[in-house]
Amino acid sequence: MTMKIGRLAMLLALGAGLSAAAAGAAEASGAASDSGMTLRAGQDGTVFKSLTVEGEDRIHFEFERPPLTLELDPGKAPGLDLGGARDVLDRTLPDLTGPLCALSARQPSPYVAHPWLAHFATGAVARFRPEVKGVERWRLTVANSKGETVALYQGKGEPPREIAWDGRSTSGAPVVPGLTYSYVLEAHDRAGNKRNFVGEGFKVSAYRLQTPDGPMMVFSARELGAESDPGRAASAVGPVTPPILLEAATWINQQPRTAQPVRVTATARSFEQANALAANVARQMAPHLMGDPARIQAIAEVQPDAPDGGTVRIATGK
Repeated sequence: MTMKIGRLAMLLALGAGLSAAAAGAAEASGAASDSGMTLRAGQDGTVFKSLTVEGEDRIHFEFERPPLTLELDPGKAPGLDLGGARDVLDRTLPDLTGPLCALSARQPSPYVAHPWLAHFATGAVARFRPEVKGVERWRLTVANSKGETVALYQGKGEPPREIAWDGRSTSGAPVVPGLTYSYVLEAHDRAGNKRNFVGEGFKVSAYRLQTPDGPMMVFSARELGAESDPGRAASAVGPVTPPILLEAATWINQQPRTAQPVRVTATARSFEQANALAANVARQMAPHLMGDPARIQAIAEVQPDAPDGGTVRIATGK
């Protein structure tokens, strides 16, 4: 029995003497730490929470480890001490979105589109349907109130069932809305007989053309006060922008280039009237157009035969 106790004491002394060297050997050998291990005679020590001594007798020991508690205070850690006001400002990012979101929640954006507005017609401003048979050649002439030709269509054989006029004159310029136009169809048969068909007069309303530089909108000045937008009238402060100008601004804001000029050309019977009309339209459109308001150009043109009140042409580009 004395021999057994003496051998056990020797093994315990050996295990206690092996500290850091035993821990390094355990990591190098790949043994799992903090697990039950068996220490045999002649074997290096290891770090363990339990110990089993095998010899003539087998004795098992459990070692209790104190709990590991980490108390980290960033304010007391070296190198993280708060400095002066500049140090605090350098670590704090400014809030750039908060004020904008708070302002936009109370203020309506002037650049919101108005898809429910449809003052400008697109496509054909007039459609002609000649109903003649046995025709060898034909000609359809569109004339203004002074009898001047503004559009001309002709061909051989029977005319098409429908001829669509997009509002462009023979020179490519848009015709003036608000005036009365008429058309005459001349039909010649194979015998050389000529027949004329005179159509009823018609007026061209506001319309929109697509050009390489962007949209071009033409309308009569009478349409500026023809209607009101109920949605804006309830919340607007001051004069209400005419809906036709809101629609014009909507089409211009959809263009990718927000820096190109916007020309507001007013045509009237006197320069004073045309200049006042162009300036008024430019002033009312400026708050609703994206980009620099300085890109809006007001141009006055004088035509003695202009419609009463004048006409307006809005286009983008040079």
